[in-house]
Amino acid sequence: MNIDEIGRKRFALPAVLLVLFTTGWGANHFASMIPVLKADEGLSSTVLTGAFGIYALGLLPGLFGGGTLSDRTGRRPVVLTGAVLAGIGNLMMVVWHDQAGVLIGRLVVGLGAGLTIGAGTAWAADLRGRSGATLAGAVLTTGFALGPVITGLLAEFVPHRLEMPFAVSGIASIGVAAAAVVLTPASPPPSPRGAAADDPGHRSVRAALSWSVPMALWVFSSVTVAVVVMAERIADRYDGAWVPGLAAALSLGSGVIVQFAVRRLHSGPFAGVAGAGLAAAGFLLAAAGGAHPSMAVFVITAIVLGLAYGLCLRDGLMDVETMTPADHRGRVTGMFYVACYLGFGLPVLLTSIRPSVGVVAPLLVLALAAAAASLSRAVRLRHA
Repeated sequence: MNIDEIGRKRFALPAVLLVLFTTGWGANHFASMIPVLKADEGLSSTVLTGAFGIYALGLLPGLFGGGTLSDRTGRRPVVLTGAVLAGIGNLMMVVWHDQAGVLIGRLVVGLGAGLTIGAGTAWAADLRGRSGATLAGAVLTTGFALGPVITGLLAEFVPHRLEMPFAVSGIASIGVAAAAVVLTPASPPPSPRGAAADDPGHRSVRAALSWSVPMALWVFSSVTVAVVVMAERIADRYDGAWVPGLAAALSLGSGVIVQFAVRRLHSGPFAGVAGAGLAAAGFLLAAAGGAHPSMAVFVITAIVLGLAYGLCLRDGLMDVETMTPADHRGRVTGMFYVACYLGFGLPVLLTSIRPSVGVVAPLLVLALAAAAASLSRAVRLRHA
């Protein structure tokens, strides 16, 4: 092995993590552009809400297909193609930020992010096992959290506020992907023979999904209740873009911190029991706040649900890494993230059933389901 190959192996994991960070940033920074696009471009709330929906339309096939494709062709081409696509989607909106441009740009960003997130997390797990998988989740969350902050600052203090945030994010994604080409070795597809040799007998796609999906269901459902549902319920007294921004900072920020904390403490799979339990507690707090929660309830709920988000994401990824055969890791990682992203539909569901069932009953049902997931995991771990 020559010096160049040694250097590439040393920098491979940091490069993959940096790609995931810029992808999370580029995917989530759009939240801070909504008031700018409303004010400067005159786009309606319907169009901007549709931009979130069309992002998911691109994301899901990227997650489904990208992980499976990376199992067959290797991680690097899929991850770096996705990062470049996400960058191109943001760069499109630099010069094309009318209704059609925003919708098409967000579709491209979603497709690129889907390719990168699933295959990139699997790549990190290939490079460093459980540690790589949990680091991937924490770094991706950091990108989700800091993206709206960076873009908000650019839109507030830098000239050309419609163009500059999209340009910076797009250039960062493409530049980091280009650097990763130099810093990472080619990643051959996992060998089924090698995977079998590494398989102690308990690894299977079914086992991985049966453990990880019950955690995935509380990942983004926790965040969206904090950022969308709770923010909407205090809007009658506290208005402005800073309200969902504060909820995102509190929930995603606490999610980042708890992932690094439990990693440092070498917490085992019982952290997922705590995560689902905290999701149940957060939903109960949201229910107790009713239709008009106080600011104190809003803040505490965002933090509790953020802790739930971080713990469920971490342990779900650990389940995937631990129980999935190596030659199926990309596919299962993508399926895990698809289950996570189902949580983005929760605010729409709660809004649609609100006239018939009110605001409290659905949250109580969610709390009961999360508590059941926590208890079920605890029982399974005791008997494992």
